[in-house]
This record gives sequence, C-alpha cells and structure tokens, in this order.
Amino acid sequence: MAEGGEEKLLATVQHIVQTLGSSDTMTEDILRGFSNYDGRLSLDKPHAARTAAASAAAGGGGVVGGGGGGEHSMPESPTLPPPPAAAVSAAAGRPPPVTSMERTVRTLDRQISQFVAMDGLIWADSADADAFLEAVDDLIGTVQELEAAGTNRGLFDRAEELLSRCMLRLEDEFRALIERPDDAAPTAPGGFRSDGSDDDEDFGGGDGYGDEPIPIAKPVTDYDVVIDALSPGSVANVHQIARRMVDAGFGRECAEVYAAARRGFVDESVARLGVRPRTVEEVHASTWEELEFDIARWIPAFNMVFRILIPSERRLCDRVFDGLAPFGDLAFVAAVRTQAVQLISFADAISSSSRAPERLFRVVDMYEAVRDLLPDLDPVFADPYSAALRAEVTAVCNTLGSSIKGIFMELENLIRRDPARVAAQGGGIHPITRYVMNYLRAACGSRQTLEEVMEGDFGAVGGVAIAVDPDRPTSSLAVHIAWIMDVLHKNLDIKSKIYRDPPLACIFLMNNGKYIIQKVNDSELGVLLGDEWIKQMTNRVRRWSMDYQRVTWGKVTTVLQIGGPGVGALPAKAMMQKLRMFNTYFQEIYEAQSEWVIADEQLRVDVRAAVAEAVMPVYSALISRLKSSPETRHDLYIKYTPEDVEACIQHLFEGTAK
Repeated sequence: MAEGGEEKLLATVQHIVQTLGSSDTMTEDILRGFSNYDGRLSLDKPHAARTAAASAAAGGGGVVGGGGGGEHSMPESPTLPPPPAAAVSAAAGRPPPVTSMERTVRTLDRQISQFVAMDGLIWADSADADAFLEAVDDLIGTVQELEAAGTNRGLFDRAEELLSRCMLRLEDEFRALIERPDDAAPTAPGGFRSDGSDDDEDFGGGDGYGDEPIPIAKPVTDYDVVIDALSPGSVANVHQIARRMVDAGFGRECAEVYAAARRGFVDESVARLGVRPRTVEEVHASTWEELEFDIARWIPAFNMVFRILIPSERRLCDRVFDGLAPFGDLAFVAAVRTQAVQLISFADAISSSSRAPERLFRVVDMYEAVRDLLPDLDPVFADPYSAALRAEVTAVCNTLGSSIKGIFMELENLIRRDPARVAAQGGGIHPITRYVMNYLRAACGSRQTLEEVMEGDFGAVGGVAIAVDPDRPTSSLAVHIAWIMDVLHKNLDIKSKIYRDPPLACIFLMNNGKYIIQKVNDSELGVLLGDEWIKQMTNRVRRWSMDYQRVTWGKVTTVLQIGGPGVGALPAKAMMQKLRMFNTYFQEIYEAQSEWVIADEQLRVDVRAAVAEAVMPVYSALISRLKSSPETRHDLYIKYTPEDVEACIQHLFEGTAK
C-alpha cells in the first residue's frame, strides 16, 4: 500500500477507535487488538502522529483554520464534528507523549505474548524458536537498560513481569527438550560411546524418551562407556535456553528444572540395575542371606552408577551449561545426588550392622569397589558443589575399612567365647580350628586389601594401594593374625582339659597343631606369620608328641625293664609278672587308642614309629630272656609275640577298634 493510503487507513482506524473508546487507555487497548492482525496498525504511528500534532499546536496554533486565510494557509480539510465537552476535558489531561522505551516494551509484549500463548512447542519450528530467542534477547537488554536508568519504575516493573512470563515459557520449553526431545526435532537413534570425546559430529543420538525403553547400560567390566542421552541438536537448543535464563537472572531456576528433568532418567536407570532403596533399620533387620543378595547387586550397580551414569550426566551437564558456571555444577549435583546417596547409604548401613565373621568377604568386596573408584571421582566431582558428595564416598570407604577391622576383632571374640563343653571325638581336629584356619586362609586371598586396612590407610593416599612386602611378618595384618593364632592356641589348650585321659589330650593338641601348621604352610599365612612362628609351632607339636610318649608308654617301658644277665638279674617269676603286667597295660592301651585319631598321615607314622622304637626292643628282650630261662621255657605262655605287638602298634590311631 502506498504511504498516503497507509496514512488514510491509520487515520480512519484512529477515528473509529476514538469514537468507540471513552478513554486513552481503551483506545490503546483497541489499537493493540488491531495490531495483532496487521503490524501497520500498531500504536507506534498513531503516537508519533499525536506527538507531531501537539508540537505543531504549540508552535502556531492558528495556521490551520485560524481565520486568517493567509497566502500560506493549507487547504481546509473536511470539518469533523466537534468532540464532546468530556473528550475535550480528557484531552486536556492527557499524559505526556510515549517514550521510545515504552514503545519498545509494548512491541516486545506483543511479540512475546504471541509465543507464550502458543499451544505447541515453540522449538518445533526453528524459525519460531529463533524469533522467540531474539525477542527474549531484546527484552533482557531492555530490562537491563531500565534498571540502569532507574527513572521509570512502572515501566521497569512491567518489563520485569513480561520477563517472568517469558522465563516460565522458557522453562517449559527447556523441560520438554530434555524430557521429550523428539517432540522438537527427530534425532537419529544412538547408544553408548566408548571414547568420551566431545566432538559434536560424533555425539550419538538416542534420547531414550521415545517409545523405546531407556537405553541403560547393562552390567559390564569395561567402564569406558558414555551414555549420550541427548542428540547434538537437542544439546544446542537447551544450551541456548539456559544461556538466556542465566542472562535474565534465572540461572538457579534453570538448574532446578534441568535437575528435575534428568533426575527421572537417573532414578529409572538405577532401578533397572535392581537396586532398591533400603533404610538403615531395614538393613539391620535383614538376614545375612538377604543382604548377601543385595550386596551382590549393589557392587555392579555402584560401579555402573559412579563409573558410567554419573560421568555421563557430568558430561551432558557441562555441555548444556557450557560457560554458565556455577549453575551447571548446581544442576549436576541436584540431578545425581539422590541416587548416589542411596548407594552410599546402603554401604554405610552394612558397615554399621553386625560384624559377624562370615560377613568379612562381602564387606571386603564392597570396600574394594569403593576404594578403586576414588581416583576416578576427582574429575567428576571437582567443583565445590559436588565436593561434599566426593567426601561422602571417601567417608563410606573409611567406614567399610573400619568394619573390616571390627570383623577381625569379632573373630577373636568368637574364638574366646567358643565353649569348652564337647570334646572332639578321638582327639581329632576341633571344628573351631578348621573354621578359623580356613577363614584366615581365605581372607589372605584379599591380603593386599587387608594389609591396607590394618595399616589404617583406608582407600590409600591418592587411591594408590600400598605395596605389600612379601618378607614382612611384622606388618599390622601379620601381628593381628599372630594374635588370633595365639587366642586360638589358648582356646584349644582349654578344650584339651576336657579329656579325662591325659594322653588323649596330647593327641588332641597334636592333631590341631599339625592342622594349623599345614594351613599356614600352603597359604600366604606362612608369609605373614614367618618362619620363626612356624618353627615354634612345630616345636609345640613335637613337645606334645613327647608328652604322649611319656604319659602313655612310660609305665610300659618301665615294666619291661629286666636288667642284664648274670648277677642281679631278675628271677624267672619276676619276669613272668612283668610279662603279665605288660599284657594288661598293652591291651588297655590298644583297645582305647585304636579308637583315637591322628588325622595327618605323616604325623601318625611318626608317632607309631616312636612308640615302636620305645617298646619293641625291651619287649623283645623280655621274651627272649623268658624263652631262654630253664624255669619258664616249658610252661611259657606268650599272649603277644613281638610281631603281634608291632602289628598292633601299626593299627593305633585309625579311629576303629582292632
């Protein structure tokens, strides 16, 4: 339309509005409604015309229609009906002309209101998104100018209110782009990355919020994996929104919206790993079988969350809030903290629960999982806001380490409290000996960790495990195990006193001592306890063997002593009496000790050999003297030949009467 036609159109519209509107406010409202249909019908041009007319009236009000009709007078325009008296009065009290800043705010209000009122996503159309962001930028700049000027509080409040409406809509768009990025723009399906690079062109898609299940990584052993939850385009879009919200002073609100949107993804990811929330009371009330099952799930879940899920969230958050610190750090912590604390709390509850010895190995597994993770947390939790979360992981590592030490102390108490009521049948190996030695032998499979814990170096400085000296029997772990062995020895000594037969008590101590030596020699217990300890224990077993020989066979060999031939030799009747006494002693010993047990074959052979070495020479000498004696050789009854005695000795300690 030509310029003259446009002016006539505007004049006509203004006339209609002034005729219908009873006040300037109503007039502007009607014009604003017209402007929604045609930008040429905006308030700007009528205000400009009004300002020009007011200036002309002030400079020479009688030029037009002044009655002079001079040669420079303009042609008279058609005369309009005079306004009513009320209109004239209102015109006299009309506010000052609208400033350019007011016109800017009004224009931005019209533009932004159109976008705010849209039903669908603004970002569904890139042109709309660009136009909206441009208007937002203009509005932010205008608010900043008004605040700096400080001369028009009313206009500033109006602009602030408009900015708040704008931010609310941006929050909705921001949330939708994170939770439902497909609604804005389709992205190629993606998955997991194995490199962790930041190149946008390599950034996978796969937001995981469409119809397909959320792509959560399954338990793995290689944790060099990154979850790309948003496509590069979605990341760019949400970054643009985040930047505007931060510029407008709504950074914290933006961080809260982001965290709320991502928290659902994190929560569902952890739930799919099979970990359920457990209170401390529930953990303490659960049976160990239930907790073992939960721990078996917790360890891979802990690694998945802290090695894959949380670093992936850190990477995404850093890209969305690139250059917008500290709001990215706030958003990251708020998004992951709930699930991270849930995992940490379970470990803390386990460490504060019962310290029964059977729990050691699972607690060691948990401790190792946390300890090995600590060095990798530094780049993820480097900011001040997530430092507290890093400290909580370190703290739970310490509590797990303390729990391991407590379990070892409980093992000592368990040995001390084991009652001396029922003796091991036949002087065999006591169940407490088997339990303790197998327990310690299995524990040495985690010797590196136990050395670290006993030294009090929980988690190791900088995450580097301490070196284990293979020839260091004076380490804290070695001293602790030696102390446990001493407690076990004292307990066995008390149990040996249950036996009414002293020789059987010796057999009991020999059996258990030999078993202990075997378990020490074929495991790292030998390294920890050292050769000197093994030597001392071997001497104990030898001493118990000698005690057995003395108590059991001492009286037998004494009975068999007959002295040499010639002067002072025993008479035949005395030798026959000794033979009868030997028969009685030997029968009693054989009937009893054939039911006794020496579990170790070599020890059994050695004891039998020692018995034979003590008994057979003197017994053979007695039989030989009796056979050569004229008084006894015709009526001699020999119940046990030397061969019979030798055979019986070889059947001792087999656990079955012969």
